[in-house]
Formats: sequence, C-alpha cells, structure tokens
Amino acid sequence: MTKYRRASRTARVLLPGAVAVVLLAGCAQGSGGAASAAGSTAPAGASPTGAPPTAGSSVTLTPAPSGEPAPGTLLVADFGSDTVTFVDPARGATGSVEVGTAPYGLALGEDGRAWVATAEGVAVVDTKTRQRLAIVPYETDAGPVTTGEYRGGGMGIALAPDGRRVYVGVNVPGGNGTLEVIDTTALRVTDTVPVGRRPFDVDVSRDGAEVYATNHDSFDVTVVGTGRLEPRRIEVAPYGTEGGIGSWLKPHYTAVRPSDGKLLLPFEGERLAVVDPRTGRTTIERMTANTHQHGTAVTADGTLLTVGTGPIHPDEDEGPSLTVRAPGGTERVYPLEGPHEDVAVSEDGRTAYVTGGFTRDGYWDGLSIVDLGTGDVHRLEAGSRPLGVVVL
Repeated sequence: MTKYRRASRTARVLLPGAVAVVLLAGCAQGSGGAASAAGSTAPAGASPTGAPPTAGSSVTLTPAPSGEPAPGTLLVADFGSDTVTFVDPARGATGSVEVGTAPYGLALGEDGRAWVATAEGVAVVDTKTRQRLAIVPYETDAGPVTTGEYRGGGMGIALAPDGRRVYVGVNVPGGNGTLEVIDTTALRVTDTVPVGRRPFDVDVSRDGAEVYATNHDSFDVTVVGTGRLEPRRIEVAPYGTEGGIGSWLKPHYTAVRPSDGKLLLPFEGERLAVVDPRTGRTTIERMTANTHQHGTAVTADGTLLTVGTGPIHPDEDEGPSLTVRAPGGTERVYPLEGPHEDVAVSEDGRTAYVTGGFTRDGYWDGLSIVDLGTGDVHRLEAGSRPLGVVVL
C-alpha cells in the first residue's frame, strides 16, 4: 500500500510530452471524432435503430450443457467481438453466444435471462439454453454502429429488483447520453431520460425507487426516480473539473452501499466519494492503492471491490490492482498483471473475478481470478476483450 497524498490536478490533466500523447488516446477523452477513429463500420445485417426485436443465433465453442449453468459459471461481455462467453473458472471458456456489436455491460435476472448492452441494442440471452432470444434496439440515435472505446450505444445496464424493467445508459458520441427503460415482458423501450456524457455505469437502489447513471465525461451522476422519471444531476468531482473532457479525474463506476443506499465512487486509489443521492452531498474518504480506478462491486455486507487499471503518471502512481475495502474502511490491495476493467465476486465471497478487457489499449483476452484469502492470482484466458462480468 502507498502513502496517501494530495495529487496535483495539473499533473493529471496537462501531461508531459510522450506520456500525454499515449494517455490522451485513452478514457480521458470522449468526442465523436475519437469514436470515429477508434471504431469501424457495422457488419452487414446489423439491426437499424427503430427495428423490432429480432431473434439471434448462438455459436458454441464446445457443447453447451443443458439445464441450469454449473454453480460459479461466469458470463462475460466480449467487447472485442459480438458475443458473450460462458467461462468455467477452472477450465476456461465453454461456449459463446452472438449478441450484437461490442457488448459492454451485463445484468442478470433471477429467471436466468442476461441483458447485454451492445452497440446495436440490448440483447436478451437465455443462459440455460445458451441462445439469444431477442435484441431490443435503442430509441436514441447514437450514430453508426461502431466498435472501440468511444462507440455509441449501450454502456452501463441494470435490472430493477422486481425484474420488470431494464435500465441502460446509451452513449451518444460527442453529446449527452440517455437512460432508456425497457419493459422486460414486452421487450421494447418504453421511456428515455436525458443523462450526462458517456454513462459508464447504471445502478438501481435496493427498493427500485431510483436509478443512478454514472456519467464519465460530465463529472456527474444522474439520479432518476422510477416513478415520474425526472432526472436530477449531482456533480461528483473530488478533484474539480479542470481539464473538462481531457481530464483523467472523472467518475467511472458506482456501487450502492447496502446499509444506507449511498453511492460509492472510487477515484485514483486515493479518494472514495460517498454520495447521498437524497441530499446530493458528497463526503470523501481515504483510499490507498494510488492507481486509476474503474470497475466496482459491493457485497451484501458492504465490502467494496475496485479495479485499478494502472498509473496515469508512471513516475508517481502504482500499477494495476484490485482493492478490497472492508465496511470500516480498511483496505487490502492485490497487485494485478496488466490493465483490467470490471469485477464480480463469488457467492461465498472468497473469490474475485476481474476482467482483462479494459476500455482502452492494454487489454487482454482473459480474467484474473483472485483468492481473497491467500492473495493468489490466477490468469485465465477466456473471451475477447471481456468487460462486463456476472456470476451465474
């Protein structure tokens, strides 16, 4: 662990020479021009916006087991392809299903259906039969279907506690995004709500009364009441907003604390922003990993897991890691090899699964499996630039 320090915002925004050239190609920027440079045109047959839900095909790497998935099976979103992949943590990939271009976030229902945010729409996957049941196109015009870090379309996604609605954050390159509401029975978008720029993450309160869109490029969280669907903006910028789109010090992912419903947003392995969505007030707690942070997960007892992607400034910051933060604030930092993006936790709380996909260059096609008791880390090849991950 590293000693806590007050980082210089200027050093994190105005980077010197060669370092700036490399890093400013990454998640700090979010413009339509960047999307065009990073992406490619959609494959033939991609679903146009406004088309009805369509059935999909499945492609299997190895024979898929019938019935319920084996306990502990993982499902990852293959951002580098058009599939989701089933992963046995002991053996690797066991099968894939085509879902749509550049899948990002995942949400899993108690009925075994997985909801996948792709560039084309939200895919619905039956994890028991391993088939895509439908794809629900977006109402929002997110531009041409592309791939890459700044592609338009779905990013963060969450399922209402009662399973009746799915909420997906839709990125519109070069502008503000939307939160789209999908009826899980009718399989159609019923409402759209304006949110901020690049909604990396979407979360739902435990009672289902509010949805939270974490907007990377506008330094904020949009709180949306699920009754009247009126958005309310809360700025979350513990380092300020200097540098705007070019700043690295922006929110990425959020966890909802089970004990009180407050929002937990890690920044740079130095500061944890604790946001009260009712009052909009933010308090800051110390963190210790000293690394740029992305994906989060929280367990039922309030333990927070946060993925560190690596240094912004190699001379000052630490490398990739996984931080496990107890409810009382004590932390254990597990070093990782190479950048990672998101994290899920086993049902017994003993193992973390960290995806190696990453939203920018430096990703790899696999996961790091972390034994939270011993600290042992095992790298497992699986998927194609996997981002989102859930445990079936």
